[in-house]
Amino acid sequence: MGALISAKNLMVVRDGKSILNDVSLDIEDHDFVTIIGPNGAGKSMLLKCVMGFYKPEGGTVFRRSGIKIGYVPQRLVADHTIPIRVRRFLSLRKKVTKDAIVNAARETAIEEILDQPLHVLSGGELQRVLLARALLDDPDLLVLDEPAQNLDVSGQLGFYKLLDHIYAERNVSILMVSHDLHLVMSSTKRVVCLYHHICCSGAPHMVTRDPEFISLFGDDMARLMAVYNHSHDHAHGHDHDHHHHDDGERHAG
Repeated sequence: MGALISAKNLMVVRDGKSILNDVSLDIEDHDFVTIIGPNGAGKSMLLKCVMGFYKPEGGTVFRRSGIKIGYVPQRLVADHTIPIRVRRFLSLRKKVTKDAIVNAARETAIEEILDQPLHVLSGGELQRVLLARALLDDPDLLVLDEPAQNLDVSGQLGFYKLLDHIYAERNVSILMVSHDLHLVMSSTKRVVCLYHHICCSGAPHMVTRDPEFISLFGDDMARLMAVYNHSHDHAHGHDHDHHHHDDGERHAG
């Protein structure tokens, strides 16, 4: 059947600056891909190209015919001067049934706040509302742009646990930009390390040992990830030597 999404050799240039340079990415059925990289690396732009929100200067994006994409942005700024309740918000822009809203609310644990105004919700509650909205269309692909960036540690853990459950229960693929690699390591199938081009990609426990990963994120992240790698190796019966890498030079792009 082929990939859900196949992006080939994407080139994006803005104001004479290369944002994406020869970037290729495939998203398969029931895939879970996490994109990581420094600020300004082109991560959000790659999502925009994949979803068709931005036409790249070069390269192609193939989307499977009839594909449904659900999108969860970084945040929703709720205006207290325009009080809108969660239930009403979920019904906007979509011809959606009451049952569908109730089911999405149950799946994202927002049943108790359906009749609350958006502007009184916590950051974690708002993100779950955005996730519920993205699920209303029964998407083939769920795209999330740093969905837990503005949450505290407890909120981050709760959100990613919820995402894990949705991924396990639904036949959905997930493409996510995240800085919280240590929290999504056990869930994601592939990590793509992006800094205008793809520096490295593969299974999480392999990518975090890659010199390019350590060059971009430094020894602190490498040490943090070593805890995951250690437990992963023991769980899989591998007898790897764990050694520290020197911090490499930062990529110039």
